[in-house]
Amino acid sequence: MITKSLSSHKSINSLIVVTLSLFLSASSLAEQPNILLIYVDDLGYGDLGSYGHPVIQSPNIDALAKEGMTFTNYYAPSALCSPSRAGVLTGRAPYRTGIKSWIPEDSGVFLRDEEITLAEVLNAEGYATALIGKWHLNSDLGSEDEPQPTDQGFDYFYGHNAFQIPTNKNPVNIYRDRELLPEQEGFTAQLYADEAIDWLERQHNDQPFFLFLSMAEPHTPIENPQEYNELYSQYTNGPIVPIPSGLPEVPVEKLTPRGPGEYYANITYMDAQLGRVLQWLDDKSLTDDTIVVFTSDNGPVTSSWLSWYEINAYGSTGGYRGRKHFLHEGGLKVPAIVRFPGTVEPGSKSDDLVVGTDLFVTLARLGGGAIPDDRPIDGIDVRTVLSGGELGGRTAFWALDSVSDLEFAVRSGDWKLLIDRGGNPRELYDLKVDPLEFLNVRKDNPAVVADLMSQFESQHYLRNVAQE
Repeated sequence: MITKSLSSHKSINSLIVVTLSLFLSASSLAEQPNILLIYVDDLGYGDLGSYGHPVIQSPNIDALAKEGMTFTNYYAPSALCSPSRAGVLTGRAPYRTGIKSWIPEDSGVFLRDEEITLAEVLNAEGYATALIGKWHLNSDLGSEDEPQPTDQGFDYFYGHNAFQIPTNKNPVNIYRDRELLPEQEGFTAQLYADEAIDWLERQHNDQPFFLFLSMAEPHTPIENPQEYNELYSQYTNGPIVPIPSGLPEVPVEKLTPRGPGEYYANITYMDAQLGRVLQWLDDKSLTDDTIVVFTSDNGPVTSSWLSWYEINAYGSTGGYRGRKHFLHEGGLKVPAIVRFPGTVEPGSKSDDLVVGTDLFVTLARLGGGAIPDDRPIDGIDVRTVLSGGELGGRTAFWALDSVSDLEFAVRSGDWKLLIDRGGNPRELYDLKVDPLEFLNVRKDNPAVVADLMSQFESQHYLRNVAQE
């Protein structure tokens, strides 16, 4: 078990109160599954073949779905990257952790040291731990003043923070632990798959591993190998001109909508690289000993662009309303697949309401770890779903300080209520009859609104924010 003082604060000389278990949990080491958590960036609910996309080829992820369980009612902890990552790693609603929106560079916002991450819980139970890919839980990778991945339970880190610079080809903002590396030659999907396989090769057979493989794709700005662009050339208008980030000025001359071909190619290329990692598990006879979780940090950037750097992202919500940045279904509902041989029935589906914060509790317990009891934990154990059972009713809450005035959402059963910054109920939907959120029935259901508002107000971390 790990204990951290809630009043502690990270600095180079801070004292960290950490109590590690002297012994492993009652489960023997051999009974602890390896854990591969694949977290991709801005992938929409409708962006995979297995989730109904009519064009995008994603054979390796689709095969994972056939070998495992597909979730049709899985929600990210947030509709933006940083709070979503805070939620999945701590099991706590992101506002509890102080991460309310995406973290700008040099903003001084970071995941506080007193938060207990899934990596710390599993590390205390004997797991080797690594984060390869996107972090984005501080504002300065490499800083001595903000907690880094290796301060938050990861033995090893290789990756980037917010987004790839200049694109996901030959990135110049990749770190290994706290060290900024020179330009890394290749595409991030390939670089991260290479690094994941290399790290896995170095692990000991008698020690379980937790690998958080946090892919950059399909977050813009993107580039792809030419052969992948050619797969979707019929969906691309004109020559491909990459739109780089990290420049002193906006590259206005490059801002040309070219259709979805490059976006489709980016997902297919990512799929191919993930296939290499999954094949490695097969080659090493580790598939049966490894639980693989695949999901996205939030909904997609659709063609309803909000910023210049989103141009030529064409994500699909599967028809759901909204997109990244918004608490309608399209911003929160994302693909999720779990493969766990011997527990999860191949080709199965679950319609249970599962939230990304549940991964913390579920994976921690699968690894024999203890859930912190000195702080609120919002995730729940969904192991019963993995073995074919049902959860029953639950209420879930979301909050996001973004571009919309609708900052809060509550879902209980089929009812979903959206609440504005001032704490006022604004939109009510019956998702059973109106999953696309077209029909605002708030005025027709005062008792439902009152019940959901009561549950909202009971969440003090939300209520206090609304009253500020």
